[in-house]
Parts: sequence; C-alpha cells; structure tokens
Amino acid sequence: MNTKLVESLVQVINSLSSEEKKLLEEKLQHQSDWEKQRNRIIERAKKIHARRGGKPFKPSVTKIIHQMREERDEQLMPTYQPSNLSLCR
Repeated sequence: MNTKLVESLVQVINSLSSEEKKLLEEKLQHQSDWEKQRNRIIERAKKIHARRGGKPFKPSVTKIIHQMREERDEQLMPTYQPSNLSLCR
C-alpha cells in the first residue's frame, strides 16, 4: 500500500472547498454508478446464458457485428471512389 499517497490525498481532500468536495463526491459517485451498471449487465448476461442452457446465440454476436461492418463498408465505399473524391475538392 502506498501510505504516503493516501496521506497526501487526505490532505488535499481536506483542503478542498465545499463546492470542490461536492464535485469530487459526484465524480466518485459516477464511477460507483458505472460499476453497478456493469454488474447488472454481467448478472443479466448470466441469466440469459442459464435460460438458454448454455447454448450460444446463432449466429454469434461477433459474426453479426462483422456482417454489419461489411454492409456499412459497402455503403460507404462508393463515397470514397476516386471519381467522387474530386467532387469534394
């Protein structure tokens, strides 16, 4: 444990104004909320996994994302053809 760092942090926190302390608490609370949300997502994923009997989604999520990226690339490629780039100048 880095005792000196902790002691320095305590000194800094004690020197903060009430507004600064409030802002610090909000920032720390935001992190806590994020962690709670992450835990909820993990628990929900476990329930879905259990409900499906451990069977993966078909097609896999990775395959779906890859397919969506390919479709988006096909949509964007005509925009970046050399003939169209001259129009952008």
